[in-house]
Order: sequence, then structure tokens, then C-alpha cells
Amino acid sequence: MAHDRNHRLSRYSPAVLSLFRFVYGLLFAGFGSMTLFRWPVPPRYAVEFGSWPTWYSGVIQLVTGVLVAAGLFTRIAAFIASGEMAVAYFWMHQPRSLWPIGDPPAGNGGVLAILFCFGFFLLVFTGAGTYSIDALRAARRSA
Repeated sequence: MAHDRNHRLSRYSPAVLSLFRFVYGLLFAGFGSMTLFRWPVPPRYAVEFGSWPTWYSGVIQLVTGVLVAAGLFTRIAAFIASGEMAVAYFWMHQPRSLWPIGDPPAGNGGVLAILFCFGFFLLVFTGAGTYSIDALRAARRSA
């Protein structure tokens, strides 16, 4: 019985991977948009144009998030996004406290950085999925 369920569910893996990639990329792009354009919600503090490192991280988040959501250059964009989140965690969050769960002073507030880091790291190895621009480009090259 479990084998049947696994077999039935595995048929949907390519579509679910594409859905995961799309939603994950849009969420990441949303953080970049919030930092750069104060949209869809304003950040806690104003970010001035070109300010280091916040403005640049917003650019990386917006660009890589849109690329991942579209499934274009997914592995490269996901690698950059994963690296950015690893740097963000160890540079901004980890020095506050060892424990990532919870806000300072008890925790370091780094859960989102960890989740984005490893979610994008997974996409580096799985790729964009069936429903992506990368898949269309690969089909066109092989035809």
C-alpha cells in the first residue's frame, strides 16, 4: 500500500518542484523589493540607495528571486542566493546569539536566512523542474 502511494505521489514531483521553485523565488524577490522599493510593505528601517550591505543584498534578492521564480538560470541564481543567505546568517545573525530560533537577545532571528539558504541550495542540485524556462531552453537545444 505504501509503495502504491509513493508511486502515485512521485508522478507529481516535477510539477511540485516547479511550484516550490516559483513560490520560493517570489518570496525571495519580495524581500528584495521591500528593501529596494519599500513594496509590498516598508522595511523596519529606511535603506538608502547604494548603502552597504543592505541595498546590495536587496538587489541580489530581487534579481535572483525573479530568476528562480521564472526558472531561468536557476542553478546559478540559486547558488548565489544560497551563498548570500549563508553570508547573511554568519555575518548578521550568528554573532548576536548561537541559537537561531527566536529574536534577540535569546535567539539571533536567523531562521529565515537558514531556510532560504538551504532551500536555494536544494534547487542548485534539483534544478528548476519541468515547468521552467530552463526546461524549455533544454528541450529546444535537444530538438
